[in-house]
Parts: sequence; C-alpha cells; structure tokens
Amino acid sequence: MNSHHDTMGMDSYHEAMDNVENGDSKSLMNKGLSKGRTPQNVSSSILRKKSDPVLVSKVRFKMLRQFLANLQEVILGTKIAVLFPAIPLAIVADFYNFGRPWIFALSLLGLAPLAERVSFLTEQIAYFTGPTVGGLLNATCGNATELIIALFALRQNKIHVVKYSLLGSILSNLLLVLGTSLLCGGLANIKKEQRYDRKQADVNSLLLLLGLLCHLLPLMFRYASGIETSTAVYTLQLSRASSIVMLIAYVAYIFFQLKTHRELFDSQEDDEEDEKAVIGFWGAFTWLVGMTLIIAVLSEYVVGTIEAASDSWGISVSFISIILLPIVGNAAEHAGSIIFAFKNKLDISLGVALGSASQISMFVVPLSVVVAWTMGIDMDLDFSLLETGCLAFTIIVTAFTLQDGTSHYMKGIVLFLCYIVIGACFFVHKIPVSETTVNLGVKQSSGFLNA
Repeated sequence: MNSHHDTMGMDSYHEAMDNVENGDSKSLMNKGLSKGRTPQNVSSSILRKKSDPVLVSKVRFKMLRQFLANLQEVILGTKIAVLFPAIPLAIVADFYNFGRPWIFALSLLGLAPLAERVSFLTEQIAYFTGPTVGGLLNATCGNATELIIALFALRQNKIHVVKYSLLGSILSNLLLVLGTSLLCGGLANIKKEQRYDRKQADVNSLLLLLGLLCHLLPLMFRYASGIETSTAVYTLQLSRASSIVMLIAYVAYIFFQLKTHRELFDSQEDDEEDEKAVIGFWGAFTWLVGMTLIIAVLSEYVVGTIEAASDSWGISVSFISIILLPIVGNAAEHAGSIIFAFKNKLDISLGVALGSASQISMFVVPLSVVVAWTMGIDMDLDFSLLETGCLAFTIIVTAFTLQDGTSHYMKGIVLFLCYIVIGACFFVHKIPVSETTVNLGVKQSSGFLNA
C-alpha cells in the first residue's frame, strides 16, 4: 500500500508544486483546506522542491527502494535541506562537550528544517485520515516545536524561557510575519488593490483578544491586591481557571473551523484533480515520530544552553527567547507566507500569521500552564507589565490594521517597525542572573518589575 501511494502520488504532488510556482497557490489552498490542511501547511509547501525518482528507481530491492524514496522525499524534499547537517553537528558538539553557545546555535539551526518537515508529514497523514482528523492533527502539531521547547523548559523549571518563547512566537507572527508579508506584497503589487477575506481575520482577532483578557486579569489582580503571598496563590488559581477557559475556547474554534462554519475557511473548490500523498501512511507516521524525537533532543539542548549563549554573546535571555527562537524555529513557514504575499495571495499569508498566533495564545500557552500544574510547578498567566503591554499593543494594532479588508505596503511598514522597536526594548532588557535560574512563576513574578 505504501509503495502504491509513493509511486502514484509523486506526479500529482509535483504538479501541485508547479501550480504554486506559477502563481496558482489559491487553488492549492482551496483543495488543501478541504483535506484538513491549514494555511501553515500551504505556506510551508512553497519551500518544498521536486525530488528526482530516477535516483532510486534503479534499486532492485523493493523495500530498500521504497525506503530510499521516502528518505529522498523527507530529507531532500525541502529547499532548506542544507540546514540538516546542523542536527548531527549539535549532537556531536554535546557529546564531546564543545562550547555550549555552539550547541545552542547548531540546535537552533537544526530546528528550522525539522519544523517544516513536521508540517509536511502531518499533511501527508491528513490525506489518509480525512479532513476532520487531518485538521485536528494539523491544529495540534502546527506549532510542535514551540510546544516541545516549552515542555522541556518546564521540566528544567525555566518558566521565564517558557513565557518568553511563547510570547515571542505571538509577536513574531503578528508583527514580523504579517508585517513583512503586507510590506512585500504591497511593494510587489503596488498598482493593484490587495484584498483579503476579513472573516478569518475577525475570528482570529476575537480569539486573540480573549487570550489577552486572560493575560491581563492576573496582572491587574496582582496590582489591585498588592504583592502578598495570598495574592500570589489567588493569581495562580485565576490563571489556571483562565487556562481551562482558553482551552475550551480553542476546542470550540476547532469545531467552528472544521465543522459548522468550514465555508469561512474553505474557498470555492477547484475542479482539478486533488493532490495525493507522496509517501504512505505508516511511512509518514514513522518519520513524524522520528522527527518529533529529534526535535525533543534539540529542544533540550536549546533550553539547557540558552543562558550560556546569553552570557557568551552578551545578549539577554529575553531577547534570545522572544526574538531569535521564533524567527529561526519557524523560518520556513514565515518565508512561505512572504512569498505568497508577493503573489498577491494574502488570504494564505493572513492564515499563517493569525492562525499560528491564535494557536500559540489559545492552545500552547494555557496547555503549558495546565501541564505545569500537573508537574507541581507554579506557572501563571502573569507575563509581567512590560511583556503583557507589548502583547496588548501588538494585538490591538494588528486588529486595527486588518479591519477594512484591504492592504498596502504602509501597513506592513508600521507592523514591521513596531516589531523592531519591541525587539530593541528586549535587547536592552537585562534580567539579574539570579532570576534566570529560579522559578519565575507566581512567587517570583514581581522580580520582573525590579529588573
């Protein structure tokens, strides 16, 4: 069965990639969403490249030929495959106790192609599971890298890394990705009126505003009640209750997207033949498990060496977590979003930026709080005044930017410059060393104010 799908699906996959390169990305998105794909998958697909089946067709043994074909599709089927050598180099650097900043840098580079390949493999599995299960799979694994990094940071009791990295993912998607997409798309189509569907933007903006409320309430509660031990306990309880509400809202959003109001997220269907999988179900599943394990190893390296890299490079942990981690970790997805904006396909670009930000805010953040709860770690939704203020401003300015359903390069310039200013803020934002090695949950949350 796997061999059948490997051979039959290859031509149609390459045909679809030709459509993307020729500017027919809208039809790809339309067909893809009906199969449970998300804009993030569609965006990442533009960085994939054709593999030459002639390279493995001469292998005589069927199982070996099938394995080599899958290996070729998974490893060489991306334009950023050049970064794959960073993975073994990071493992070797850790084994031989090389400089910890080198381990951090190599691990960070290795995460970039892995994140794109996870998107590809979940897309392949979605062809066999149907649109609903495929959509759920993509909704769960869409930001697997951020989630795994957060879990390893919790395991090492580095709550500040969890908060910073997740906050950085939201800011990166809303300001950097969306901003550069609108800027590049506006300049490339300067004589055209760029329009997009406001319905998806409205739904995601509402989710982001609900998440912002859940972040603001613990912060305002702490300021209103004063900094006391009892207040910290109540803030923690409020955060956990709010996290459950956020997860319920995210489940409702998934049901809304995949079932009751799919037409808001699916454009008109194309009459052309649908794409087919290029590797079999069990092959894709096996590769997905393997890739996830490698991401886990590199994530542990990143979390364990981030302070050493900060000291060596003279850059604050907050800047590395909020700016560098999201940029490198989702480079493929972000690049695809910008390329689609060049082609005047803003619906895909907006789906990538807003969809990823909503998933981080309403799923990964509250899930981290709940997981920390089960681990006996006091993590709350109070991201401190500076961080929460940046988040609030970002969500509000993004909502204003997208309110009229049209775009031009000036909107992109404003969003991008907002990201530059926030990045500069965290570049000079230094945290005392004593606070980066302890639990910055509820009991230490006031330390951010004195930094």
